[in-house]
Amino acid sequence: MIKIYRLIFVLVFPMLCFSQKDELLNSHTIPSALRENANAVVRWDDSYIEVKATNKMAHTNKRIVTILNSSGNSKVDAFLGYDKGVSIKKMEARIYNAHGKEIKRIKRNDFEDVSAVDGGTLYSDSRVKYLKYTPTDYPYTVLFETEVEYSYTAYIRRWMPIEGFSTSTEYSRYAFRYDPSNELNKSETNFEDFGVVNQSKPGEIHYEANNLKAIVYEAYSPNLKDITPHAMLNLKNFSYEGYVGNSNDWEGLGKWMHEQLLIGRTQVSEKTKNEIMNLVAGLDHPIDKAKVVYQYVQNNTRYISVQEGIGGIQPIDALKVDEVKYGDCKGLTNYTKALLDLVGVESYYTRVYASPNNLVDINKDFASFLGQSNHVILNLPYEGTNIWLECTSQTSPFGYNANFTDDRNVFVIRPDGGEIVRTKVYTAEENLLDTKANIVLTEEGDIEAKINLNSYGTQYGYHEGIQNRTLKDQTLHYKDYWNYISNVDILSMKYSNDKDMIRFTEDIELTAKKYASKTGDRLLLSPNFFNVLSKVPTRYRDRKLPFQIARGYHDTDEYVISIPENFEIEALQNDVLIENKFGKYSYSITKNDDHTLMFKRSFILNKGDYTKEDYENFRNFYLEVVKQDQSRIILIKKS
Repeated sequence: MIKIYRLIFVLVFPMLCFSQKDELLNSHTIPSALRENANAVVRWDDSYIEVKATNKMAHTNKRIVTILNSSGNSKVDAFLGYDKGVSIKKMEARIYNAHGKEIKRIKRNDFEDVSAVDGGTLYSDSRVKYLKYTPTDYPYTVLFETEVEYSYTAYIRRWMPIEGFSTSTEYSRYAFRYDPSNELNKSETNFEDFGVVNQSKPGEIHYEANNLKAIVYEAYSPNLKDITPHAMLNLKNFSYEGYVGNSNDWEGLGKWMHEQLLIGRTQVSEKTKNEIMNLVAGLDHPIDKAKVVYQYVQNNTRYISVQEGIGGIQPIDALKVDEVKYGDCKGLTNYTKALLDLVGVESYYTRVYASPNNLVDINKDFASFLGQSNHVILNLPYEGTNIWLECTSQTSPFGYNANFTDDRNVFVIRPDGGEIVRTKVYTAEENLLDTKANIVLTEEGDIEAKINLNSYGTQYGYHEGIQNRTLKDQTLHYKDYWNYISNVDILSMKYSNDKDMIRFTEDIELTAKKYASKTGDRLLLSPNFFNVLSKVPTRYRDRKLPFQIARGYHDTDEYVISIPENFEIEALQNDVLIENKFGKYSYSITKNDDHTLMFKRSFILNKGDYTKEDYENFRNFYLEVVKQDQSRIILIKKS
């Protein structure tokens, strides 16, 4: 049956494709609906993947994409990665002008060929061939044809017929053939809403999609894969670089990975053993021991990417890391675990998809060896909770994983099996920035201020890096941070980084000329000196997408304002309190005495997933906060 299918595919597909070739290569034939809001149009994308043996898989792809403008150039996607497990049999690109006339042909050996990893990688055999083409005119069309053979079956290309924002798709087909006796894990999402035709059956996956209009990115948009058609496939029995594994479920996969990839790789030298045991001597609490070990790793190793072992999946031996004092995320995590084993602290190697902006989960219902993670961290279970260690950082506090691996499903690998566990969720209250200031206002409207900022949670991560910059860059940072204040002169900057409390403190002294506007005998003063929210979410007359606030936060501000002795308060505004499902805002300014005012402000933004219908109310909430933050009071000169 497989041979018959292949024959039909080989004979019929070229006739279907090339009977439409001239039409698809001519940009003038793109339906007007697919041009709307699009920077690029995928005219045709057809993938055929066949599993030929446990350790052999072939992938043929033909893709035609029209680039409408310079913003669409990234959608050419004419590249292939390869290494010792990937053999490129065919790779060719042809470029056509707007009328479908061929203007350039690029054969396999004409593609650029570079290392697939950056200069921070010590060694790797991973490379990439890519099309280097500078367009002289728009639109233009690229026909890209490839045939690739893999010596493994552990990862199967995903199907996403909508390839990105502002990219439409005229036709996309995905076919996958396999031996039905080898069961398949599948994850298929958002098919019905986009009219996906699914003609799959045992041994054959077949998806088709037609005329998918471009989706425009909107502020706070969720991940595209969460709202468009997306399919992931995975053979339950797979091979990878000589290893044969099974992914029936996360528990069994974790046990297999522990036994095949991790056991026997946690030995360290006698010298290091003695050092570690001396360091923890007299300590009984497991967390105290773990902190000592974590600090030791930070002080004695550095991060360098090393793409070796089983396709970059297996960690380097702890003994090797111990010797050379460097490693990648896998090696350093395994090394830290090895040292924790020595002192009797339980810890587990954990795979995660790390990303600073989007919170990317491992799908708990789709067990897979590859494809859902790009990083490794360490899990320390303790009294019913979990502590997460980022072992590649030489500066990160113990247990701090905000802004990179927080709030997502990860794969914890234990000797008795694997488990999907959620990493720490940093609440809005934990993500605190507390700003206090003493401000002296002159009768000319100038200010002198001493400011104290304390940041925690995710906001700690946004602030603590400033201490490592040059003095010039630190000064420029604060001028930009308070860019709404003119004529700022930064007088001094001091920092304190409390890694036990995970609190970063900034003490800043500054002056600013003409901060308050002088009009005759009056000074118009904005009492919110140092935390003004000024950007309003983009307005949409007809928003199309739901929206997401990935991380909440809390700002508190308290300023003591000394006014000139020959001035008095003419008008103060009333207290403000706004509260809804998006957050809470409060603002007050009160008179302490004749020459001192107290300003207080609190702003909480709540994490959450919201409907498109909620967006206008969310934007109105922001508008009101911006309005209040920019409000002013009036001081008048005494007669």
